[in-house]
Formats: sequence, C-alpha cells, structure tokens
Amino acid sequence: MSEFHPKTEEEAASIISDHATRGAALAVVGGNTRAGFGNAVAAEATLSSRSLAGIVAYNPGEMVMTARAGTPVAEIEAALTEGGQMMAFEPMDHRPLMATEGEPTIGGVFAANISGPRRFVSGAARDSLLGVRFVNGRGEIVKAGGRVMKNVTGLDLVKLMAGSHGTLGLLTEVTFRVPPRAKTEETIVVSGLNDAEAANAMAAAMALPLDISGAAHLPLTVGWCFLDGKLPEGEATVLRIEGLPGSVSVRAEKLTAAMSRLGSVTRLAEEESHRLWRQIRDVKPYVDGTTRPVWRVSVAPGTGHQLVAALRLEAGVDAYYDWQGGLVWMRMEAEPEGDVLRRYIHALGGGHATLLRATPAHRATTPAFQPQPEAVALLSARVKEKFDPAGILNPGKMG
Repeated sequence: MSEFHPKTEEEAASIISDHATRGAALAVVGGNTRAGFGNAVAAEATLSSRSLAGIVAYNPGEMVMTARAGTPVAEIEAALTEGGQMMAFEPMDHRPLMATEGEPTIGGVFAANISGPRRFVSGAARDSLLGVRFVNGRGEIVKAGGRVMKNVTGLDLVKLMAGSHGTLGLLTEVTFRVPPRAKTEETIVVSGLNDAEAANAMAAAMALPLDISGAAHLPLTVGWCFLDGKLPEGEATVLRIEGLPGSVSVRAEKLTAAMSRLGSVTRLAEEESHRLWRQIRDVKPYVDGTTRPVWRVSVAPGTGHQLVAALRLEAGVDAYYDWQGGLVWMRMEAEPEGDVLRRYIHALGGGHATLLRATPAHRATTPAFQPQPEAVALLSARVKEKFDPAGILNPGKMG
C-alpha cells in the first residue's frame, strides 16, 4: 500500500480530491499508533498527517495552544510542562496495548477523542477543542472555531470532528485549551473492597467537597500489575487529589479519615501516584503480549460492576474500573462476545462498547463500535455523505 505524507493542506487536498474522483479509499492516520483498530476495509493508500507538524502558537498566559495535526504528543507535552500547563483530558498512549509503533500525534488524539482518567471531572478531549482546520472528502480545506471560547463560530463542526476517526476529513491543525498543571498530587488507596463496595465508596468520595480528580477500582486479578506489585495486597480502590501542596495535604487527610471507615487506607506520594495513573490510563494489566479481545466500555458509574458480574455468567472476562466505575476496561479470555456484552449493556440502561484489540478474524465478525440507534445512524450517514460523498475516508472506522 502506498503512503502519502503531505507537507501542506493544499497537497493533502489534491491527494484527497484525486482519490475522490476515482472512488479510491484512503486510510487516514496520524502516527498510526492505533493500527488495526476498527473493522478492516481495503484502502488503496494511506494518508498521514505526520509531516504537518509543529506548534503554531502557544502563549501560556492565554491557556490556549494551536498545533499542526501531525505534531507528536511528546512535543506538545514537553512544551506544556515548560509552560506549567497540561492537557486536562490526559490522553492514553495506545502503543503498549495495541503492540504498535510510531509516534502519537495531537491530531490523532482529537480525531479519536482520546480521554484518560481525569475525563469524568475535566471533560473529554473534544471538550478542550476550540478550533480545527481539516480537508474534507471533497478535497476542500475547512476552518472552524477559533482560539478563544468567546468565538463559537462553527462550534458544532469542531465537536463533530472530535471522535470522527478520520471519516469526515484529515485534521491539519487543532486549537485547544491548556489549563494549569497541578503542583502536586497524592493518591489514597482503600484496600479490600469488592467491586460493588468499591462503587459505593467511590460515589461517597465524589460526594465530598474534596475535588477528587481520579477514581478507579483495581480488583484482585489486576492490582498486582500496578507499580511493580507495590500496591497493598488485595483489591485497591484508588482516589487521586491534585493541586497546591498545602491544599492536597489537607484534602488527603480528610479523604483518608472518611475512607478509613470502609477499609484499610494507605497513601501514595506524588511520584508513585503519577506513575499509577499513567498505568491505569494505558491499560497496563492487559499489555500482555496477546491478542485476546480488549473492550473499552462506557456505562453509568453505578452499573459497571453489575455489567461485569452479569458477563461472568456467560463468558470468561477480566476487568477493572476507571471514571468512578463508568469506564470498564475488559479483557475477554477467548471470543469477543460482542453480542452478549452489548445485550447486557442495553439491559442495564445503555452505554457504549468499543472493541480496541482483537485478532483480524474477530474483527471481521464483531463490529468495533457500538451499533447506533436507527435515527442516529441515519443522521450519521447524512453527515458522512455531506463531508465525504464518495465514501473514501477511513470506511472501516465508521461508528
């Protein structure tokens, strides 16, 4: 398969226009670190944004950054660290889980709406996105949004591109909010709670006025994977507090007192806390050198443990919980069991299950994305037709 690495929007527009005229499919990628994700559809060539790189504008005082889509995430993070700021949605690095190489790009982060542990309090990647430039499936260069929140021109279009997985256009530039980075952090570990008890504990913790920025539960089957086995033995319910050192210390004391009524409590200082949440974010327990199916499941926080309990009646499944229980990372022992999983999700009030890792054979028979209700599917098809009438952009990534 041939690869295109345009250095300008105009070059990208010419490539897309040519393929649209011929009806030839293009695989649209950034760093291609999620290679294999989706349901495979043959493409004539790969179109990458990697050569559209570089930070265009960044003034820490404005708390806004503009960067070309192919800019490596590592370069973005280095600049933000120097400026004392961060991406609040702490995007995951898929390379360990997916066994891929390459360099994650900022355009890929927004195209896939990649959001990590802080998402349930700080919003998803799309909530930080202010403006975009992209080339649609007609080969037209489009600009939407702006550098400040007051400029809401094209806001819906900006949100539409986030999470579109390259099916509506090739992102060429993104503008996004970058809030201040916390000065320090600490994590409270509550040991010995089962899944249901942990769900209740996390809900109780979030109800306290302590600004908790991370809430996850690591059952016995995965807890040993984190921090090189240095977490307390048994199940671990982990709660993160961030901010100024004095504030973090006071809030951690209050949270420790509240959680001590539920189980044994230990505390992780900044370095270990930071490492733990990166491992939770990057799904370390399932970086196991296999292709066993891995699902990313989003449900109501109180139903995640019910979903896992129900599935265990019919399938071999291992799981842990982020987002106060609303995000379930799930590894199946053999088959993806997509029909069973989605049936239980529906029975428990709805949600979304996305198949991230699987063998090619499993991808051929299991939809990667949650099937949409008929009305939503019709609307999505109309949007796709408007942006990409020839249907050439990432046809295997349609949600």
